[in-house]
Amino acid sequence: MGKYRDLAQKIVDNVGGKENINSLTHCITRLRFKLKDESKANDEILKNMDGVVTVMKSGGQYQVVIGNHVPAVYEDVVSIAGISADAEQESSGGNLFNRLIDILSGCFQPFLGALAAAGMVKGLNALLVFLKLYSDTSGTYTMLNGIGDAIFYFMPVILGYTAARKFNLNPMVGIVIGAALCYPTVQGSALQAVFEETAGAGAAAPYSLLGLPAYNTFLGIPWVGAGYTSSVVPIIFIVAFAAQIQKLFKKLIPEVVQTFLVPFFVLLIALPVGFLVIGPIISMLTDLLSAGFQALMGFSPALYGVILGFFWQVLVIFGLHWSVVPLAIMQITQEGASQVLVGSFAASFAQTAVVMAMFFKLKDTKVKALCPPAIISGIFGVTEPAIYGITLPKKTPFIYSMIGAAVGGLYLMFNGVTSYTMGGLGIFGVLNFINGDDASGMIHSFVAILIAMAIGFALTFFFWKDDTVMEEITENKNAQKAIKEAVLSPVKGRVLPLTQASDQAFAQGALGKGVLIEPTEGVVRAPFDGTVMTLFPTLHAIGLISDQGMELLIHIGMDTVQLEGNGFEAKVAQGDKVKKGQLLVTFDIEAIKEAGYSVETPIIVTNTGDYLDIVETQDREVTSDDTLITGLT
Repeated sequence: MGKYRDLAQKIVDNVGGKENINSLTHCITRLRFKLKDESKANDEILKNMDGVVTVMKSGGQYQVVIGNHVPAVYEDVVSIAGISADAEQESSGGNLFNRLIDILSGCFQPFLGALAAAGMVKGLNALLVFLKLYSDTSGTYTMLNGIGDAIFYFMPVILGYTAARKFNLNPMVGIVIGAALCYPTVQGSALQAVFEETAGAGAAAPYSLLGLPAYNTFLGIPWVGAGYTSSVVPIIFIVAFAAQIQKLFKKLIPEVVQTFLVPFFVLLIALPVGFLVIGPIISMLTDLLSAGFQALMGFSPALYGVILGFFWQVLVIFGLHWSVVPLAIMQITQEGASQVLVGSFAASFAQTAVVMAMFFKLKDTKVKALCPPAIISGIFGVTEPAIYGITLPKKTPFIYSMIGAAVGGLYLMFNGVTSYTMGGLGIFGVLNFINGDDASGMIHSFVAILIAMAIGFALTFFFWKDDTVMEEITENKNAQKAIKEAVLSPVKGRVLPLTQASDQAFAQGALGKGVLIEPTEGVVRAPFDGTVMTLFPTLHAIGLISDQGMELLIHIGMDTVQLEGNGFEAKVAQGDKVKKGQLLVTFDIEAIKEAGYSVETPIIVTNTGDYLDIVETQDREVTSDDTLITGLT
């Protein structure tokens, strides 16, 4: 439960109790209830409640205006009321790389705690076997291995749920999709085995698709099998596709039968497309990467070590590391040794060292709390908790870990280190490099660990700065205040007094002082150098904080949250640093008006109380070169 528990309890009680709540969403400043009976809500009590700015009723919604910290209040209200949080919005805004990171992080973060715990169980099991307290054939080992490995084996089921929430698909349908991918008889090896039972062992595949062997068909279409257990990429793409199908059939099917007919069509369409299209494409990418790795190693082992070490964690993220693992297994089985995976050995240690350095510099206590278990997990070779929950969302530390891993890989391959077994992970992987009485490979592996960790830790500790925007942005506010802070107009258009806003929460100045603009151009630019503090998923509102500490809310249109992002396009992502004049958001004025919404745009200084006065421009028309607001201290 968060720090707004008391406030959330009072809100729930005064909207008529949890039994009076049909649904709840939130925008950038307010809780948006759909109540069964609005007459049961205590308007005056809510309006006068500490922590509540005011109450609004619009568009069938009972709106409790909170302010910029509404997401935290929302979480506590959802918990107390015992209602399901609305599905997360599909990633939008920013460049392709930022959107990809947002999707991956959003899919993995909900189960990071369980993922870290599972990695620790696997590490403990490996340690106890190494200490010869029991063997890897004992019942103790089997049980602990099952406990630790289950979340990895059934990864598509877990991701089916979290990806469904991310892409606004029915979560139960997401789970079914993930379970279908893990179903034994649909795995590529099972399809091949069934075929060979009738055609004979080693018989050639009777079908082909995209040049890949297929051992069966679906409605006459060649079915290329793959191994989906423990996979990551297929389920995310299939769920994203399924979400679009769900959206389509919700429009076509009457509400009275949507409960079962929509999931029926989603499963009937999404899974065959997944098995017939997404699976083969991933397999083809895997084969291409395998051929590339073999050619590169033949050209220069040292260069191969650098490239494999640098990109190993990226391959893990996409599940494409399985293009390399089979090569190593095949070589060890046939030749008793392999160098295929040696260049990747230091990656987990570079990643772990980066997390160690971040622990000392992180501001977000929630992320910081994930560091110790991620470090323990990483030492034992399981880095997913560190990657998805800590370094990848911050971007730069993840790159530092790639650099450390690359140098470690270079050292190992330059010294000709060879692996003689596929047994251990993480710190126990050093045993893979012992060849009888020759332990030189193990000694080199320890050196590589130290090199990779030193580089990853040093780069992160000395060069990375946590730019997380905290609610308490300054501790020494008086020392940082300037005589005044000028804010350029983020929107071109006609200037009106804020009191003319059609939404009374803005018109009454409940959220702070500012102005109202009737836009003549659908462009929002940064009014100062600062940081994107909040970018609501529907892109209709953006919160900024200047380098001097001014907090500015730009709310494009009235009730435009209902458009669910249609007509808006973000050019930045939440957390981005921006420069004065930089393009932030574009919006289609005509499309918004045609949908029946006003484009009047309040521009509010939400921390008005930090200034002696907020002075608005006297100009009637402004462009992005004109000063709109001046904060006096």
